[in-house]
Amino acid sequence: MTRPESSPHPPASSTNALRVNRSGAGRAGAHHGELIQGVFQDQRGRLHRGLVTLPLSHMSSLAIFRITDGQGVKVMPPEKTKAAKAASLTLRHLNEHNRGGLLTVESTIPVGHGYGSSTADVVATIRAVAYAFEMGLRPSVISRLAVEAEQASDAIAFEDQAVLFAQREGLVIEHFGDALPPIRVIGFKANDGQLVDTLALPPARYSSEEIQTFSMLRGLAARSIRFQDPRLLGQAATLSAKISQRHLAKAQFATALAIADQFDACGVQVAHSGSLIGIILDASAVRIADASRNIAEAATAAGFKDVVVQPIYSGGGAVEI
Repeated sequence: MTRPESSPHPPASSTNALRVNRSGAGRAGAHHGELIQGVFQDQRGRLHRGLVTLPLSHMSSLAIFRITDGQGVKVMPPEKTKAAKAASLTLRHLNEHNRGGLLTVESTIPVGHGYGSSTADVVATIRAVAYAFEMGLRPSVISRLAVEAEQASDAIAFEDQAVLFAQREGLVIEHFGDALPPIRVIGFKANDGQLVDTLALPPARYSSEEIQTFSMLRGLAARSIRFQDPRLLGQAATLSAKISQRHLAKAQFATALAIADQFDACGVQVAHSGSLIGIILDASAVRIADASRNIAEAATAAGFKDVVVQPIYSGGGAVEI
């Protein structure tokens, strides 16, 4: 988007007038829960709740923000209150707190299963507001604003870059330096597809033994990303999912493990605060299409809901309008 032609130093009132009715748009993708989630040490030895997100590419939220004359943010639909708060926080961050706007949010992401629908709305909104003012924000800044808007947030602002993210603090515990290895996920819903109020769930209280295990999982994840090894990633995800089962049990979890083992999958991952389960495959493996179909058929036969071969994130961000 290009700036309108103007004098080198226009009066402030003229600059503000030029901005009215200017629009920006942003998009943010969903995710399929987490690959690992738990408690991890930072470089100073302090403990943080953290996670590694599994991003998706085929579901997203689209936000459009139009600058209006006057203060306050109006959002459509009106129930998108977290997105409205994110817009106000972004205006404040951009030192445009005296400005207002009309925010419209559209989403194809189901609510309440662990797909990160609210985080996608919020991240798309932050991008849209910044773009309306011809600004770009770093993923770390977007993530901090997202946590401020909704109490806890996933790392989808980092798109395909794998990070260990403190979801209640908005900080990166570790950046793994690359994207996830090539994987495909056959996803489905446990617990008969019932909705989960994720923010109403109390944070899991992990044992000292589990916290020690998380350190090992972090190392496995880092190594899997460094060497682009889907098997190592699947091992880490499976162990994390088993720990999650002690805190938010999913019906037929053992069945999902058995299906993964039957078809020699890389592992199993879950939405730690949702109903989603995914079976991880090496996307570069021979006969990947046959393996995907066989696992999907087995999951359907076992009674899991909404079985889908999930595309993993491959791009996104700002949208030109």
